[in-house]
Amino acid sequence: MARLPLPRRQQRSISLQGAAIRKAFLDFFQGKGHLLVPSASLIPAGDPTLLLTSAGMVQFKPYFTGEMKPPQPRLTTCQKCFRVTDVDSVGDAKHLTFFEMLGNFSVGDYFKREAIAWAWEFVTQHMKLPTERLWATVFLDDDEAYELWNKTIGVPQKRIRRYGEEDNFWGPAGEEGPCGPCSEVHYDFGGPCRLGKPEGQCGPDCDCGRFVELWNLVFMQFYHHRDGHRTPLPRPNIDTGMGLERAAMILQGVPSVYETDLFKPIVDRVAELAGVEYGKDPEKDRAIRVVAEHARAATFLIADGVVPSNEGRGYVLRRLIRRAIRFGHKLGLEGRPSTSSRRTEQDVTVRGEPVEPRALLSQVAEVVIQHMGDAYPELAGGREFVLRVLQLEEAQFANVIKNGMQDIEGYLSVVNATRGPEYQELGELITKDLVEQFPDVSGSTRQKAERLVDRLENKLAKNLSQNSSPATIGESGEEWAVNDIRGNLLQLGLLFSHVQTGEPLRWTPPLLSDNQLNQIRLRFSDLKHSLEVIPGLFAFRLHDTYGFPVEVTAEIAREHGLEVDVEGFQREMEAQQKRSRAASGFGTGLEALRPYEALGVGGTRFLGYETTTAPSVVVGLLVDGVSAEAASEGQRLEIVLRETPFYPEGGGQVGDAGRIEGPGGLVQVEDTQAPLAGLIVHRGRVVRGAIAVGETVAATVDAERRRDTACNHTATHLLHAALRQVLGTHVRQAGSLVAPDRLRFDFTHVSPLSKEELSKVEELANDRIWANVPVRKRESTYRQAIADGALAFFGERYADQVRVVEVANGPSTSSGQAGPFSLEVCGGTHVQATGDIGLVHILSESGIGSGMRRIEAVTGRAALALVREREGLLERLARKVESAPQELEGKVASLVEELARLRRELAARERESSRQQAQQLLEQVQTVDGLRVVAGQAQVGSSDALREAGDWLRDKLGSGVVVLGAVVQGKPMLLAMVTPDLVGQGFHAGEIVKEAAKVMGGGGGGRPEMAQAGGRDVGKLEEALQRAVDAVRRRQGEGGSR
Repeated sequence: MARLPLPRRQQRSISLQGAAIRKAFLDFFQGKGHLLVPSASLIPAGDPTLLLTSAGMVQFKPYFTGEMKPPQPRLTTCQKCFRVTDVDSVGDAKHLTFFEMLGNFSVGDYFKREAIAWAWEFVTQHMKLPTERLWATVFLDDDEAYELWNKTIGVPQKRIRRYGEEDNFWGPAGEEGPCGPCSEVHYDFGGPCRLGKPEGQCGPDCDCGRFVELWNLVFMQFYHHRDGHRTPLPRPNIDTGMGLERAAMILQGVPSVYETDLFKPIVDRVAELAGVEYGKDPEKDRAIRVVAEHARAATFLIADGVVPSNEGRGYVLRRLIRRAIRFGHKLGLEGRPSTSSRRTEQDVTVRGEPVEPRALLSQVAEVVIQHMGDAYPELAGGREFVLRVLQLEEAQFANVIKNGMQDIEGYLSVVNATRGPEYQELGELITKDLVEQFPDVSGSTRQKAERLVDRLENKLAKNLSQNSSPATIGESGEEWAVNDIRGNLLQLGLLFSHVQTGEPLRWTPPLLSDNQLNQIRLRFSDLKHSLEVIPGLFAFRLHDTYGFPVEVTAEIAREHGLEVDVEGFQREMEAQQKRSRAASGFGTGLEALRPYEALGVGGTRFLGYETTTAPSVVVGLLVDGVSAEAASEGQRLEIVLRETPFYPEGGGQVGDAGRIEGPGGLVQVEDTQAPLAGLIVHRGRVVRGAIAVGETVAATVDAERRRDTACNHTATHLLHAALRQVLGTHVRQAGSLVAPDRLRFDFTHVSPLSKEELSKVEELANDRIWANVPVRKRESTYRQAIADGALAFFGERYADQVRVVEVANGPSTSSGQAGPFSLEVCGGTHVQATGDIGLVHILSESGIGSGMRRIEAVTGRAALALVREREGLLERLARKVESAPQELEGKVASLVEELARLRRELAARERESSRQQAQQLLEQVQTVDGLRVVAGQAQVGSSDALREAGDWLRDKLGSGVVVLGAVVQGKPMLLAMVTPDLVGQGFHAGEIVKEAAKVMGGGGGGRPEMAQAGGRDVGKLEEALQRAVDAVRRRQGEGGSR
């Protein structure tokens, strides 16, 4: 590949390395009075409008809207970003899903003048880019920005372009949020336009590749609402973003971001695994870029707590992983290890053990972690979890491919078999012979058409009987194709049979009407379509049942000369999404917050850490969502107090309940919420008198409920710490519920916990409880808390000042002081000492998704209640079996053994009875057009007994058909069995029972040799058996006539 021209100046103040560019940018803006803020997680905190963090400003959104006060008005960051819209574009030389965005931000401090001046200073004086290579773009009517670039900075007019909203208006990041006009800095690589445009027409908006956007300066002035209208922000802000990868590409003089030092080690590793050289083959290069980029992106997503799933951000991750694997297959990388014959330092290990050779992406992810772990410590901290998730997902995808391929290959085998000489001949007859003979059609032509249709039908039946696999998606792939094709063939056969003679004379040829010819053509077109296009519903079933990607289905289809009905697939997907729960919860707007903003009461002082009772003043009321001055008995309301001891729901902890009593009324508080930062709202009902704004009241929290909740919250911290000790530091909180009666803790881990691991976790937590160590709480800055090692929950948005909760450990061997067993950033309520909890008992551990586990537990009074409940259950069971509680286990074992013996005896008697009945039925064998058929009812108690009778009869019959009926658990049931020789002749047990079951108001199906069906109407069982015999007779007649 040709190298891009390096900037002409030789003296640089920064290195060409990506890490140096990152550091220089952040140092520059810290020198301009900006506070360095760490990158936020890729999972947006507290923002339901966003799937993933897509811009540097996302974590600062509450500052721009005025919802929260920033720690400092000037901020700078290097933010991890992910663009979902670019997934399918990755593979070319420029698109990325994951990237690093360098940014500087102003919250109501400086504006356009400083933003433009500092951007110019950095790119010219620190990056040392030649000024003649730099272009600026501004929003169409932003004269102020234009003048600043032209008059203040000195950029010539010919290098300043005005563009409309599509190019130079940014935001919002999501369905609603801050936005505004922007100004961009573009780098010009020089030379003529690659698309051949004249010099004056090629500019930053040209797609020829001569220009690359380096820096976007957004002048955040408006808030974009979901209905499309915009309102001015409380104060204008600055939000800028410079892609680190693009900056490195320019400074390193390489033609794509994939050849910068940020990507080269990853690309090289993929090429090494594939045994190819990057830059030699465009198709292989594309595949290498996909694997490298998606592996890097997946590594960061998993490290931030995203796990593969079938919805939301988890589905985005799954798409990345599976797309990378598919392109790895194109490189011949089907999970095989490095081409090197010996293990290297880059080979993947988890807990000291090598990862399965299949785990291709784990080997690439290892390089990502090694290369970027210094800048992003969470990669190294989550290494084990990242590699394990990738390994399991790749193994799971191998099974997806295996299972899905069974059905799609079955489908294609039927299609390919049908598209043989008979089909070609039939097509020529319809498109040529019929047209040439129209309207007179020879009898031989009609007979030929009918004969060809018959042959195709027979071929379908034979193909299905030989190749049918167990039904896995409602119908097997073979059955799906056969049913689709057979319907069109039957219609064609009927159309040809209805070609009428003009006069009742033997020598008069059949006449073909215009309508009949059109109908035949139309039906053949449908047949042709079924042989050339895989239905969208079939592709959807593969996707829905196995997770089989529609892209893979389309790729395989193309290899066989078919295509997929993608529109049909999308319709099915959309229908499924509508049936699913409200679009994964994304897109919630801010309209519900308007009533609280309209109160204009400011914040509420929280007193709940110190007390559960306090006097206060009512400063706001909402009745039915509308501001009110008073509320009377029976009305539901929301109360805002000047100060309150009530804890609002947050951090997984439920809101407090209690009462608020005024001079003339009493409110029962059922829940407490914080809809806006700093505003606490008490929800409940007036149970006596009335309450009014301005009244002095007594606020009293339900102390017992609060105490139980505090026990569960501290226990949650103990379990979190214990899980990390037992399973590893990859464990992190993914969600929680802290209620008075129970706790639920969701965490990242890829496999179920063993009984030993679960016992160890519970034991560690209870050790801390019984040690009765103090639970310390202190105020700290968020940055200091994280530096001290405190854990923070990804889903929460934290202010600059946070509360840190610490549970002490045993004495440190090095200093003799108590170190932390648990240290977390947490605003919830907790016990004073761990002994207050009494006991924590884990009720269950379960999976809630790929890479996600859940523990449910009880503590304190709830644990005691559970012990008493189970003790009572034990005593009741002991009484029922006439045993003492301590002897219950032996008694139950004895009863189980006795029950098993009785069941064996019953089964033996039932088998003997079914064989006797089968013998009687065999003596009543019928001959149907030369075919031996046994049909009748059997008095059996289970489907297994019925099948055993059927097996015995089929074996004794030698050649023939067995159809048995029975009433099992009050429901009619049919069983059909066909001997192998008749299966080869086209007989199909599934078709026999399917037709017979309709009589009973039911349905069923199965394989050609054995099938069963059920129904609703027991009284129709005899009629159904006769219908089955009729079906056999009809099929025997069809076989004889052919």
